[in-house]
Amino acid sequence: MHKRALSSAEPQAFTEPDSNGSSQPPQSKKARIANAFSPTKVATKEAAALVDADPPLVKLLEALNRGAVESSGGRSVVYWMRMADLRGEVRDNRALARASEKAVQDNVPLIVLFVIVPQDYVAHDRSARRIDFTLRNLRSLKERLKELHIPLVVQTCPKRNNVPLFVTEFCEKHGAKALFANHEYEVDELRRDIKVIQGALPKAMQFSLFHDKCVVEPGVVKTKQDKHYTVFSPYYKNWVATLNRDIQRFLEEAPLPQPNPEHILQSQQFSPLFAVEIPPGLDGFELDEEHSSRMQRIWPEGEKIAAKILEHFLTTKAQASRLGAVHPFDSDAEKTDTHSRAAKYHNERDRTDRDTTSRLSLYLSSGVLSTRECIRAILRFNKATKLDTGNSSGGVRWAQEIAWRDFYTNIMTTFPRVSMGRPYQEKFADVVWEAHQDNNGSEANVDSDILKRWKDGMTGVPIVDAAMRCLNHMGWMHNRARMITAMYLTKDLMIDWRVGERYFMENLIDGDLANNNGGWQWCASTGVDPCPYFRIFNPYSQSTKADPTGDYIRHWVPELAKVNGPEIHNPSTTTANKLGYPLPIIPHNEARARALRRFKNPGES
Repeated sequence: MHKRALSSAEPQAFTEPDSNGSSQPPQSKKARIANAFSPTKVATKEAAALVDADPPLVKLLEALNRGAVESSGGRSVVYWMRMADLRGEVRDNRALARASEKAVQDNVPLIVLFVIVPQDYVAHDRSARRIDFTLRNLRSLKERLKELHIPLVVQTCPKRNNVPLFVTEFCEKHGAKALFANHEYEVDELRRDIKVIQGALPKAMQFSLFHDKCVVEPGVVKTKQDKHYTVFSPYYKNWVATLNRDIQRFLEEAPLPQPNPEHILQSQQFSPLFAVEIPPGLDGFELDEEHSSRMQRIWPEGEKIAAKILEHFLTTKAQASRLGAVHPFDSDAEKTDTHSRAAKYHNERDRTDRDTTSRLSLYLSSGVLSTRECIRAILRFNKATKLDTGNSSGGVRWAQEIAWRDFYTNIMTTFPRVSMGRPYQEKFADVVWEAHQDNNGSEANVDSDILKRWKDGMTGVPIVDAAMRCLNHMGWMHNRARMITAMYLTKDLMIDWRVGERYFMENLIDGDLANNNGGWQWCASTGVDPCPYFRIFNPYSQSTKADPTGDYIRHWVPELAKVNGPEIHNPSTTTANKLGYPLPIIPHNEARARALRRFKNPGES
């Protein structure tokens, strides 16, 4: 989440190529799982430094090179699908394409495996909304793959430490000598895949991993001194140059998988795999019927839907009426070649009072739509064969958001401590935060009143409250609103960025560890290329820029629905009391002075 009034080169805090009263977020039963599994959320400085000194991605790539084997024999090939691989039409998926190629080459069937790991979802603070969306997409994928006579087997591994053995045993059971997957870049997942290699080698099993999430994979874009970038602007310039030098390599669409031979449907060993059911829900991550219905309406599953959302972003005008919990595109939206949301993106992307963004962040973070397809679409939109950084059009500016996603993933693999609860700027590790929990009562770990007001959208700052109520109702928030709410929590309320980072992940349907962490650390001035600690958003001036009509606030804060003029952004005490709207928790000038003092002198209150 990061920053100020953006210039085109300014960091996109939460970096979505983008992203409606009030209701509370779903209350999951994750506590039941967490009681038996309580992962460490904040690593020690020493442990984090050790990981940074020997990044797991480097170790994994080295292990892949050392352990490379060409499989021979075997009765099947297994493609291990992950949470960011959910393309419903099975298009443009590198690992799936290569697994299919291997199966055809060896004249054996292809099996697709998806492993549900509840402890992973607890460790990564996955939202119930995201799990629901994942299961919906898996059902769609199962039907599509069945048309190709390819079974999708969804199984649950209760303990995350057992996943390497679980997967290799599945391969052994079904005679697979070749296992294919796309990279996952979180620390624990990289370590898990190293263990898979260690388990596969003694069995002479081929384990192949492919870079599929990013346009330009981590580690490729470096300085002339062979160092990793920690500032976005030079990274982006090099990212574009790298991409343009080899468009074919980075943007080539992976071929569709080939169908399995039809006789697999009668195979005594493999035909039962088609009958393996996908669970209707996951204990601890359930949505009630009303909430589930809402998520299906505003976040429909499937690659075809994602492709239509992208098409409408490129070809239709923004609509002021689409602020609420509505379908992601309107079939009746006015078509245009020159005034579409994409064409106007460079000027209007920060507007919260109109649907000026793509709302594709969910489909990108879950892999329902590939990032490569987004760049290919922008090139077609611009009638270009390469990206032109000198072109300031909306399409190019939107493509820069895709680069932000790559940048934060690169940061996470290069400096893995950022995903271990550590600040990138360790000099701010001792900043004094306000207590966010009230442990004086009979219950421990209860949110303080101030934190609860932020979560509930009752801070008395209209733009913050509108954004938080939107999050709680939709599981999504406009990128500019993410930045404003994050800056307000970390600078005005002086509450630890990790508290906000976790709340977002627990409620966002599009939550992505690298982007979410990068955004929060930007706003908290603790991350790479961060907003300087002395540059603190004034939420009221931000409100007038992001919501100039006030319609966003009126929609999400119905108490203020009849307030007109500038007061919509900062109601007077008289107006607030009359309408039953809360007064601000703290005056902004007072909060700003406190934040400046504490960041200038970490450790002092």
